[in-house]
Amino acid sequence: MNFESVKNYYEILVAFEIQKQLKASGTSADNDYLEDVACVALNKLPPRYVRHHVDLVYYLTDDEKANMDNAVRTAVSEALGFVSQHRSRSP
Repeated sequence: MNFESVKNYYEILVAFEIQKQLKASGTSADNDYLEDVACVALNKLPPRYVRHHVDLVYYLTDDEKANMDNAVRTAVSEALGFVSQHRSRSP
């Protein structure tokens, strides 16, 4: 069995939202920081597995899409704060 085409749809949304929020704040970050933020954000969201991203997009209502976008925006914002706060505490 090959599961290479199975993806969590939120991964793409989170990656774009991280870039968007960092750009808006004028913040730059290394890959370790970005990966930590992505993990924290994704753990706040329910998995939504798809084989093809277009499969989900065409079947979502406008309300469902808006709810997903809001959830991603909130999860990324909280994850950025969490990771920044905990990194500043590291020795």
